[in-house]
Amino acid sequence: MNNGMKHYPGMLERPAQEALVSDLRQCVQKAPLFVPLMPRTGTPFSVRMTNLGGLGWVSDRAGYRYQALHPDLGTPWPQIPPAILDIWRAISGFQADPEACLINFYQGTAKMGLHQDKDEEEFAAPVVSISLGDTAIFRFGGTSRGGKTQSLKLSSGDVLVMSGESRLCFHGIDRVMTGTSTLLKEGGRINLTLRRVTKA
Repeated sequence: MNNGMKHYPGMLERPAQEALVSDLRQCVQKAPLFVPLMPRTGTPFSVRMTNLGGLGWVSDRAGYRYQALHPDLGTPWPQIPPAILDIWRAISGFQADPEACLINFYQGTAKMGLHQDKDEEEFAAPVVSISLGDTAIFRFGGTSRGGKTQSLKLSSGDVLVMSGESRLCFHGIDRVMTGTSTLLKEGGRINLTLRRVTKA
C-alpha cells in the first residue's frame, strides 16, 4: 500500500456499527442527503451526500468548496457525533479534531471516480474513512493521475487512514458489492470521510 495509508479491517464491531448508523439517521433528519453536481457541466453525482461538523464539502456548477450551511436548507450542519470523533482521536495521530465529516451514500450502481482530496488548507492532517454497509472496491494510486493503481476491499466496520504521501493520492470507488452486508435494511453503503479543513 502507499506510504502512509493504513487499513484497519473490522475496527468497528457490529454493535458499534449499528449504534453509528442510528446516530447518522438522526443527523440526516436534520441535514438531508442531497445530490451534488459536477462543476461547470452540472452533471449529477451518482452518490447522495450530506455533512456533519462546522464545515461541509459541497459541489455544484460553481465548483468544489467547504461551507458552513446545508446547500438546500441554509441551516448549519449537525455536530459530529462523539463516537466518530473517538475514532479520529484514536488513529489519526493529529492534534486537532476534524472540522468536516462527509457522508456519502452509495446505492445501486453508484461509484466515485479517481480524485484527490485537495480542497483543504491542512494537508498535514490525515483523511480518515469509515465504511458501513455493503463492501466496496476501493481503488488508489499515486499523487499523479494516470499512474499504476491498486484495489482494496473495504467492508462494513473497516477504517482507512490516508496520511503522509498517501494523503494526496488519487482514489475512488469502482463499485459496491450489493448484498454483502445486512447492516442497512435497504442495502447500500455509507462512507464517512473525516477531514481537517483549516490550519490547526
